[in-house]
Amino acid sequence: MRRKSALAAAATAALAMVLSACGGGGGTPQQPAQSASGGGAQPAFNAALTGVYNPSTKKGGTIKAAHSSDWDSLDPADTYYGYSFNFGRLYWRTLTTYKTGPGPDGNQVVPDLAEGLGQPSPDGKTWTYKIRSGLKFEDGTPITAKDVAYAVARSYDKETFPHGPSYLNELLAWPKDFKGVYKTPDVDYKSAVEATDDTTVVFHLVKPFSSMDYIVQLPMTAPVPKDKDTGAKYREHVISSGPYKFETNEAGKRFTLVRNDQWDPATDPNRPALPDKWEVQLNVNADDLDNQLMSGSIQLDIPGTGMQPAALGKVLPDPALKARTDNPTIARLWYVSVIPDTKPLDNIECRKAVMWAADRVANQTAYGGPVAGGEIATNVMPPAVVGQEKFDLYQTPENKGDVEKAKQALAACGQPNGFETTMTFRADRPREKALAEAMQQALSKAGIKLTLKGFPASSYFSDYAGNVDYVKKNGIGLATHGWGSDWPDGYGFMQAIVDSRTIRPAGNYNLSVKNAEVDKLVDQAAAELDATARAKLWVDVDKKVMEDASILPVVWAKSLLMRGQGVTNLAYNEGQQMYDYVLLGAE
Repeated sequence: MRRKSALAAAATAALAMVLSACGGGGGTPQQPAQSASGGGAQPAFNAALTGVYNPSTKKGGTIKAAHSSDWDSLDPADTYYGYSFNFGRLYWRTLTTYKTGPGPDGNQVVPDLAEGLGQPSPDGKTWTYKIRSGLKFEDGTPITAKDVAYAVARSYDKETFPHGPSYLNELLAWPKDFKGVYKTPDVDYKSAVEATDDTTVVFHLVKPFSSMDYIVQLPMTAPVPKDKDTGAKYREHVISSGPYKFETNEAGKRFTLVRNDQWDPATDPNRPALPDKWEVQLNVNADDLDNQLMSGSIQLDIPGTGMQPAALGKVLPDPALKARTDNPTIARLWYVSVIPDTKPLDNIECRKAVMWAADRVANQTAYGGPVAGGEIATNVMPPAVVGQEKFDLYQTPENKGDVEKAKQALAACGQPNGFETTMTFRADRPREKALAEAMQQALSKAGIKLTLKGFPASSYFSDYAGNVDYVKKNGIGLATHGWGSDWPDGYGFMQAIVDSRTIRPAGNYNLSVKNAEVDKLVDQAAAELDATARAKLWVDVDKKVMEDASILPVVWAKSLLMRGQGVTNLAYNEGQQMYDYVLLGAE
């Protein structure tokens, strides 16, 4: 244990570093690149990675967007996809947000609902935020600190809201008898989060934590009016705190956002709010979505993870189409969970057999190859995460698998003739289907037979690959998965997918890493105040996970994103790891 003086100094230093990086906390979007004009920029490959492509201040028009699945949930308490965090900022505001615009500045957090970044107490266990004046919900009622505190408290209930992040469940000093605002409405939760007046939100932590400004940019701090809260049905009509509100919402089909006339741009330096309307189609076939994007019938691919393999063969050889694309490297890992609760994968040697048998090149090809898929991953943390180190515990000839070593591992786990198990994937994602098929073919060479099952992305984690009972009852041994950093350090990338103590009945993003030594290392890394030592501890976590053979890395992601026709103010945001949706305008 470190003394309070050391904790206070570390918390103050961390805050000063963030304030310095953010220039004091201003949220002004980056200025458009001067090389592009508002009258229609000339397309160029990677034009939106370092500047704003086709800049404009013109208001009006409609952006037509499409999603290859349904939303996991439009409720800010119940969503955990990167596209939702990005798009949701159109109708919600959080205490902080990633700075808008392109380049490395996009990894910085700046104030949003809050006037400034958080103020830590000397011991680093209390964080205070003052919210701006003049904020209103879509119905004209004032937004107060109580609405933020209530939103945080309602998000605690992971049975009602299975999808949402659980960081605040674990970090805040919740009362022992608190089960959520619906199950225990009479339990006071101010020991965890409270509004001390209409403009002050205070968070009480169980341990010092220096990255609170990154935590509160997550949607759990988007305000919710208690008298309008309908629990699980709130997703049907979220009360807007941002520049747009819901005009229509046909679940599973489409929804429309229009301007929120109660939003005051004077209170919001982060959102230019250029279009008049957003029209979003849901459950559009992923390949059809790419075709519509190429033809111009839609202007935005909501998931933002890149074009599908079928489109790559059309886009990359065509100079005109390729000039409309950007090819960023992302702080994201595509991988396979190897679930130790499912026999015989409860034996580490059987899990290692999967590692040895996998054909990494075929897996990379499934995701689109090195340009659109990414670099073959040999460990969990991507290169973009601060302090990452590359290592490889399962090297195979030409990265194409080693059947003999796989068979040796099978013999060691008492399965010399191989075994059968089920592998899941998101059926509306062609790359995941291709990955599952590549795994099926490669593992069969060692005698491991995979039965493949596809499920919708919107309920993949709540009902299937992230549902404890479903996984156990249906013998799920392998599950395709992807994870991007919530913020670019070891905790922001690793904790949610390797800490076994985050596991709940449903909505899990980790059902494969259940290792007490990993949990211990996570605690050590989270408590370490020295940045260099802390980064090294996250590498130790990574190595322990790979030794446990409970995650099969596939690729450290790249994506090929296509800029929609007739869209202005297009920029890749490093914090969002996709185009910055709140900047967009329509010609």
